[in-house]
Amino acid sequence: MSGIVFRGVHEGVGELALRRLDPDADAEIVHAWVTHPKAVFWMMGDADVADVAEEYRRIVAHPHRDAYLGLVDGRPAFLAERYDPARVELAGRYDARDGDVGMHFLCAPTGAPVHGFSRAVITTVLEMLFADPAVRRVVVEPDVRNTAVHALNAAVGFEVVGVIAKPEKEALLSVCTRERFHAATVAAGVRGEGTYR
Repeated sequence: MSGIVFRGVHEGVGELALRRLDPDADAEIVHAWVTHPKAVFWMMGDADVADVAEEYRRIVAHPHRDAYLGLVDGRPAFLAERYDPARVELAGRYDARDGDVGMHFLCAPTGAPVHGFSRAVITTVLEMLFADPAVRRVVVEPDVRNTAVHALNAAVGFEVVGVIAKPEKEALLSVCTRERFHAATVAAGVRGEGTYR
C-alpha cells in the first residue's frame, strides 16, 4: 500500500494502517461516514460529496492540520485528524503546552460490529501520534453529550480537564500523556506494534 504513514496489528481486529487522506479520491467514502446518523457529533449530516471534498481540501492544505484515512486489513474503515490545538480548534481556549497535539477520529458505520474495534482504532491513532517524539500530550474536545467517546477516551488514558465552550458545542476537554497512554494500554494487554514514517 502506498502512502502508509503508520501501521500496527491489533489482535482480534487485524492490521490497522493510516495513510494521508486524498480529499478528492476519498470524498465519496468519507461522505458516507460523516453523514451517517451515527456520526451526528461530526456535524456534517447535511453535507454533500462536494462539501466533504472541499472541507478536506482545506484541512490537508492547512499548515497546522492533517487528515488520514484508516484501513483495516487494507480496507477503508476509519478517519483521523491531527491538528495543533494551540493554533486551531482550541486556540485561546485552554492552557496549551509544548508538545500538545489535537486529535479527532471516526469509525465507519457498520452493520457487523467487531468487538474491540473502536478501542483498536483510537489506540492506533494515539500510537501514530506518540510515535512522533515531539508529542507529549494528545488533546481532545468531544461534545459533552458524546458519552461513548468519553468512556473510550478514559479507557486509553485520557484525563478530563473540564468543560469548555466552543462556537459549535460544549466540549469535554481531555488530555492524555504518553505515560498515561502506555500505562492504560499495557494494563489492558493491548499490543499494537506500529511503525511511523
